[in-house]
Amino acid sequence: MNTKNLVILSLLVGIGVVLHTVMPAFLTIKPDMMLAMMFLGIILIPEIKSVMLLAIVTGVLSGLTTGFPGGTIPNIIDKPVTALIFFGLFLTLKKYINPIVCAGVLTAVGTLVSGSVFLIAAYFLVGLPGPFAALFAAGVLPAIALNTVIMVILYPIAQSIFKRTKFTSPSVIQK
Repeated sequence: MNTKNLVILSLLVGIGVVLHTVMPAFLTIKPDMMLAMMFLGIILIPEIKSVMLLAIVTGVLSGLTTGFPGGTIPNIIDKPVTALIFFGLFLTLKKYINPIVCAGVLTAVGTLVSGSVFLIAAYFLVGLPGPFAALFAAGVLPAIALNTVIMVILYPIAQSIFKRTKFTSPSVIQK
């Protein structure tokens, strides 16, 4: 892991924290905008050490800024699980699908996984402040839509920045 990668990942995490902090909560659950930045970091720097570091830092910071009662531990659980699933799917699909479509579809799937793991972990650890279906509809479904739109917009921009700066990484999807 080199310094350039750490700087890129820290910038993405910082942007994610700001997005997560300013996002309003609906029924005590807020759509997790940090996920889009975590997914973008995984796509740009697909190395297992970077993925795990990014997942742990994102989980801790997401837990600290959550509006969900007792949501810190569920966030810390859900981010590494989601990151590993997203990483595995990304490595499998990146060769077969258009890069922007791949990023968008995987973001939607990753957000669905993250929201489900979070709510299940919260259910077993601290209980849910409302029905699972209502919390899923109020937090996870809007997050899927927002994160997918954000990724479809940001990924081509990040890809062009990587090309212009001649940043060499195994990360930028080539087709």
